[in-house]
Amino acid sequence: MIQKHELPILEYDSNSEEVIRPNHGAEQLKLPEKCVYAFLGDAVDDYAFEAEATVAETFETITRNYPVYIVKQDGMEFCLCAAPLGAPAAAQLMDFLISCGCKKIISTGSCGVLTDLAENEFLIPVKALRDEGTSYHYLPASRYIELNKNIRDAIEHTLLVQNSPFQECVTWTTDGFFRETRDMV
Repeated sequence: MIQKHELPILEYDSNSEEVIRPNHGAEQLKLPEKCVYAFLGDAVDDYAFEAEATVAETFETITRNYPVYIVKQDGMEFCLCAAPLGAPAAAQLMDFLISCGCKKIISTGSCGVLTDLAENEFLIPVKALRDEGTSYHYLPASRYIELNKNIRDAIEHTLLVQNSPFQECVTWTTDGFFRETRDMV
């Protein structure tokens, strides 16, 4: 049911029946349940090549085509896909992955920070300020979104076992990176 608002960006429809299905054109595609959705540029394709991954499908966009890889490693099969920059494009491709069977998706990438941080330290977002429009199509309006605590705990446990340095952080989502003023940041 749609919740109307004076500002269209704050309207939310709890009905999830979409007009165009995310898997249109690939209705028969069945991807593995586990997926790595990485903001790592060419490193994704390089890793897929080294791992002798197969291309299950190619997600076509007007600017670039994104291979959706299947990797078989250590007796496990998982999906691997490069994530496009920008919430609308990233959400569109993620919707496709989910509609084709991916259920356990971890997203990873590199980022900049506003404070000094040791090189190669992992950041685990605990919450994000919602400063873009895409997330408002998926959840009712709110200032922040919090990462599920069970997921955070699993990520932290994995990093502790691997003896990898990490810290929790608060981040923000933005569609106007170069429009962020000092006061907005």
